[in-house]
Amino acid sequence: MSENLTARVLGFQLLVEFFDCDREVLNDVAKIETILCEAVVAAGARVVKTAMHKFSPQGVSGVVLISESHVTIHTWPQKGYAAVDIFTCGDRRVAEKIRVLLEERLRADGSQVQAIDRGAQ
Repeated sequence: MSENLTARVLGFQLLVEFFDCDREVLNDVAKIETILCEAVVAAGARVVKTAMHKFSPQGVSGVVLISESHVTIHTWPQKGYAAVDIFTCGDRRVAEKIRVLLEERLRADGSQVQAIDRGAQ
């Protein structure tokens, strides 16, 4: 993307599917919250608020509101799968760094990413 177009984009969104993740991690709500928050901070963003939910018998959903927008996760431990939405306003490198850190911390063996420029005119 050219710098000219970057200036006209309001936000940048990554829709990420992580495959073959650590199933124990995917089912631990406290660990998921910690991983998300640490990835956000390490990427240079600021955590505003978190909300997490543990499903019975398994799975976690959560959102981390960040000063730049949000990061959400939905996990299916029984499948080793996590769906993540990373939305940042401003520098697209923040979203990409969060993605890389989450892939490492979830111990994913693979991922698929869809990148979307939001508000591009």
